[in-house]
Amino acid sequence: MKPETTTSTDWDDLSRKIGELCVRIPASAGPAVLARELAAIAPELAFREVLARGGWYRLGGVVDAAGAHLADDLEQWAEAELASHDDDMGALCDDYADRGLHATRLAGRTHYFVAGNGPLATDFIQLEIEELQEMVCHPLFDGEALPASVEELVDPRGADNGCGAAARPLGAPFLALRRLTAVGPFLSRMRAQKPDPQPIHRFIDAWERSSAGVATQFSNHWVLAVREHLDRYRQVVLHATPVAALNGTPPRFAAAFGMQGLALHEALARYDKAVGYPMAWFFHMLTTRSAPHALATAVIDDVQAGFHYLPDRDAAVVKEWLYQPYGF
Repeated sequence: MKPETTTSTDWDDLSRKIGELCVRIPASAGPAVLARELAAIAPELAFREVLARGGWYRLGGVVDAAGAHLADDLEQWAEAELASHDDDMGALCDDYADRGLHATRLAGRTHYFVAGNGPLATDFIQLEIEELQEMVCHPLFDGEALPASVEELVDPRGADNGCGAAARPLGAPFLALRRLTAVGPFLSRMRAQKPDPQPIHRFIDAWERSSAGVATQFSNHWVLAVREHLDRYRQVVLHATPVAALNGTPPRFAAAFGMQGLALHEALARYDKAVGYPMAWFFHMLTTRSAPHALATAVIDDVQAGFHYLPDRDAAVVKEWLYQPYGF
């Protein structure tokens, strides 16, 4: 099912089926079960999980002292209640004092699945499934720390942002479809927005021209953090940032400042081996920062001094970046 050659109905139908799957499958089932169920829905797309990222949250709703929901959207509720009190935060606090209302948050973990659908680096489908759990967090009208604005009410700043060790789960974890993205068409739409290639386009072009693109598929090692927003003219603006598909921290580049020649070559080789493909040091230099930017200059200095440990195709990629650097 290549999105460029299917109808929007096909794509919408796949999204609907995956959404229904997320409702049906318990969060405890794990990625292997999810992949098996996805194969039953779309056998032509061999989805596999390449990354899981947690540690984030999304604003939730409002619950009373017994944990019963009063609202599902905290921000909308707060704005509506403040408006009904003539924008008087003091009156709102007085009205709801001692009612035991609490904010909730959705603590999240995103599971990234990919499925290749062509030979190019951008020929893959990316599926994001969220594992969520609603947590009861800060009291909304604490007599000792009354909010002065809607922002302080919905997302107070302080230790653990008001939702630390005292947070308690409200119901079991659950799965939800976040996004299904045909990466190639998405990046084509991005390219159409601006005359010059954006960093993500240059990054993928460098991948395809380097030894990395010859050795392995881009989607084996990277996913894209994609988002959309409306500009002041109400036009949709697309963004994409590469995220290394590493479950854990990237390896540290072990090299002394000023290293060159054979020693530098060996350090590059060790880093690439640890990550799993050639030129990993270059792409992680631009993203995870586990390899320093100074490496690019040191490597090209070696090339110009007659050390030929870097293939010509890779040297060209590094020189191009030095001439016109970019990053994420």
